[in-house]
Amino acid sequence: MSKHDFDLFVIGGGSGGVRAGRVAASLGKRVGIAEEYRFGGTCVIRGCVPKKLFVYASQFSEHFRDAAGFGWEVGATRFDWAKFIANKDKEIARLEGLYRKGLETNGAQIFESRAVLEGPHTVRILKNDRVVSAERILIATGGAPRHLRDVEGGDLTITSNEIFHLERQPESMVIDGAGYIGVEFACILAGLGTKVTLILRGEQILRGFDDDIRAALHNEMVRKGIDVLPHTRLTKVAGSPNGNRVVSLSNGSTLEVSQVMQAIGRLPNTEGLGLEKAGVHTGMDGSVLVDQYSRSNVPHVLAVGDVTNRVQLTPVAIHEAMCLIETEFRGNPTSPDHELIPTAVFSQPEIGTIGMTEAQAGLAYDAVTVFFTKFRPMKGTLSGSEERMVMKIIVDDASDRVVGVHILGPDAGEMIQALAIAIKMGATKADFDRTMALHPSAAEELVTLYTPSWRVKGGEKV
Repeated sequence: MSKHDFDLFVIGGGSGGVRAGRVAASLGKRVGIAEEYRFGGTCVIRGCVPKKLFVYASQFSEHFRDAAGFGWEVGATRFDWAKFIANKDKEIARLEGLYRKGLETNGAQIFESRAVLEGPHTVRILKNDRVVSAERILIATGGAPRHLRDVEGGDLTITSNEIFHLERQPESMVIDGAGYIGVEFACILAGLGTKVTLILRGEQILRGFDDDIRAALHNEMVRKGIDVLPHTRLTKVAGSPNGNRVVSLSNGSTLEVSQVMQAIGRLPNTEGLGLEKAGVHTGMDGSVLVDQYSRSNVPHVLAVGDVTNRVQLTPVAIHEAMCLIETEFRGNPTSPDHELIPTAVFSQPEIGTIGMTEAQAGLAYDAVTVFFTKFRPMKGTLSGSEERMVMKIIVDDASDRVVGVHILGPDAGEMIQALAIAIKMGATKADFDRTMALHPSAAEELVTLYTPSWRVKGGEKV
């Protein structure tokens, strides 16, 4: 009989923590799991799931406009923010219930409380000031939005946490940051009718994505009425008598808007967690440092998901949790595979991408060939939409292997998920070329791009 209260104690009820806790409990392990807010974590409660619902809501304005070209007469339309938020909250509550049910059905003990480490094998549950011991402790506390409060008036701004719970739709908004969160919400709010100004410190949106895709989306956002201000910082935020925010920018301009949102990245959620009491090492950003098996320097203290700052994506956290179960409880040491992860940005139009960007491939290989196309989707021929779709395939010349695919346009994420299987299997450009096209579809362009657009040799475009 173990001398500990639990075989596994999980701190954090997000996707990674719940998956590990549920599966360990199904194997007959004594599992405790503590969550201080709501089960489901960032993704389910105030991340990708509600965000996608916001995306759907915001797309209808374009659907209504497009319908006219197909013979539909659409009358006056009005968006009811309060009704949408209520329906969204109902769906999120349903999903949270499923996460809890999975844990309870398999016998995990749930603690609705913040929990912190007291030592290498002990956890304090703050709600009732109870200390429990565990053979293994899993840190799965995720990440939290970075919030610059050293900017004067920074406390008057919101983050991606609060945007999902605003009582009223902002008439206007400044979004500080042009990563995927800032870009997605700029598109969402603009689609719902909010006047959006997006500011960024660099030259271009979506740092780290392929340059052609970044530039094409930037142009589409501007065409849709979003003000994109590069090389601009937030310098001051002040309140106004009417409840608005007066924003001062580094370019010398001043804007009065309904809300200001900081979307400047996320940090591992480890502050005040007591990691130092257990002797667990962390990085400069607060992330739990782990080895290939998600073990910290204290082998029985484990960590998965955003709190490790390896790859901040929900499916990655779930994958890491399943690998941890294999390693710790099934005697099958398994390390997570972080190579070739498909990624989507639910901008409008959306982005789907897998593998290397052109710049990355140009540095990694002696020579690569790029196949590029830009076209108007078939739907736009009658709707009159000027939106363009972009597709880009990057091929290593030496092996003919496809090392990167990047898509901008409707359903790009869906295409990339299916395409990821082929890329993961090592598909070559010849494999793409001998695949029969499905007509009429946008995706057929991926298998009919026969003529190279340009080459990159020695890191330089030829």
